[in-house]
Amino acid sequence: MKKHPVADETILRIHQAPAEIDAAAWNALLAQQAAPSPFMRHEYLDALHESGSATPASGWTASIATLWQGEQLTGACPLYVKDHSYGEYVFDWAWANAYEQHGLAYYPKAVAAVPFTPVPGTRLLARDAASRALLVQGLVQWCKQTGLSSLHLLFGADEDISACADAGLMLRHTVQFHWTNAGYVSFDAFLASLAHDKRKKIRQERRKVAEAGVTFRWARGADIGVDDWDFFYRCYARTYREHGNPPYLKRDFFHRMADTMPEAWLLFVAERNGHPIATSLIALSADVPGAGGTSSPEVAYGRYWGALERVDCLHFEACYYQPLQWCIEHGVQRFEGGAQGEHKMARALMPVKTTSAHWLAHPAFADAIERFLEREGEGIANYMEHLDERSPFKTTTPADPTR
Repeated sequence: MKKHPVADETILRIHQAPAEIDAAAWNALLAQQAAPSPFMRHEYLDALHESGSATPASGWTASIATLWQGEQLTGACPLYVKDHSYGEYVFDWAWANAYEQHGLAYYPKAVAAVPFTPVPGTRLLARDAASRALLVQGLVQWCKQTGLSSLHLLFGADEDISACADAGLMLRHTVQFHWTNAGYVSFDAFLASLAHDKRKKIRQERRKVAEAGVTFRWARGADIGVDDWDFFYRCYARTYREHGNPPYLKRDFFHRMADTMPEAWLLFVAERNGHPIATSLIALSADVPGAGGTSSPEVAYGRYWGALERVDCLHFEACYYQPLQWCIEHGVQRFEGGAQGEHKMARALMPVKTTSAHWLAHPAFADAIERFLEREGEGIANYMEHLDERSPFKTTTPADPTR
């Protein structure tokens, strides 16, 4: 662990592994944030490291940052030094190529993010706004002292982005697709809110899967057995390899998830003729109290899927329709569909702007990228307007859901 002064009585400490930081203290700080997620829990970050999924061997060198005033933890941030841009989902390959063309080194760089996890949420865990500002200041100072080319905070919460903007970091916007529960009492009621062609298409896709003899079951938390986890990983790894890549996450990572935070996972298993053929794994936020003494997650996150057999429309059923139906039945308010995928709008996942923040050490390149981001930002705004015009929802009174 290395210590770096930030301001009077304020120290930034850099840790080589999450295990060097007290888990209870980290999670307590996370619980104070406006936009916590299960992916920022100490157990999640520790599992990435200890399983060998996010380590120097895979290009993710942990440099986890904590901020201290005396002996009090006032801030923290997942921070990694990287020699590539894989697993980030905010693409800066063109920036790296421009550096290389001018004989400069873009790598190593620093990334404040959750590895392989393009989910918006808090990145700068902070006791208050002043601590958050000091944390950003400390991260930039550390990058300068270490000789890194740049700092990139990815998919930050509003408070993170505001603190970064105040510190002079440049902002970059991307688009994701999220579904919002409008108080639907059933999946049919949800369908009734859609335009006729979208409602018809979804029913056709679901019918194809059912007529192929595919049924689904789901399990949550401790009810997900070892055999189910093993089958899920077999499907997950196969899907990656079919696209020519090894899977980012190792089997041991999911072993650790089952052991340390099982309540954060929901598994759907597709079966045909009594045999499993596909799975999708959904992450869940912590349960919040509901009506009648019930509790349920507020947010579900579409994460991973895989199949051993090809069935027309199976991906849509496993990754969208089954999770959305579960969310409706369990009172979940939002389903986040992950990075990219304009096709998700046909399933009523609407465009949402996500933001990252960037600091570059080289003044000339920082100026050039700032101009690029201004143009790109205008394009993103126009793209969002174009998408909004293509809303799948009806603008008239809901129709009979049996149509």
